[in-house]
Amino acid sequence: MPPESEATLLHLLLDSWDRNNRILVNLLRALPAGALTYRALPHSPTVSELFTHMHFVRLILLSEDAPDLAIEVPQREWVKELDVNRLAEELDRSAAAVRKAVRTLIASGSQTKMHYDHPLLFLQHMIWHEGYHHGQIKLALKAGGQAFDDEVIGPITWDVWMDKHTS
Repeated sequence: MPPESEATLLHLLLDSWDRNNRILVNLLRALPAGALTYRALPHSPTVSELFTHMHFVRLILLSEDAPDLAIEVPQREWVKELDVNRLAEELDRSAAAVRKAVRTLIASGSQTKMHYDHPLLFLQHMIWHEGYHHGQIKLALKAGGQAFDDEVIGPITWDVWMDKHTS
């Protein structure tokens, strides 16, 4: 196991991953009725497809970079899943798998197999990737005439990052 200061840093980085997933699931659960079918532009993916894509990318990259720690990858990537609870369960499941893999790789001193110079870069890539799609989802809501009020969405998204009492 890494020295205490490194263990603290790892804890904080894994906490950032947990917060990222919590924000994503909070966003999903806050969607207005029918919003899973919204698109930012006519040929853009639907909100539902963006969520299933993020779940898929987590697991496909995990299967490539830490195959010993991977869990089953969905057969398809851009799926129109309209069950919010199922989407949330899948996001939680893939987030837990990524978390466990990154923690295990770092604890064992192992590297990722295909991408990234360090397991933390995998985690950072996932956060960046999902932040990008978070923005696309909010844009799709605006395009659908259902933009979130910042005072409503802020406490379950941005505030999760900044709350000193969450970790």
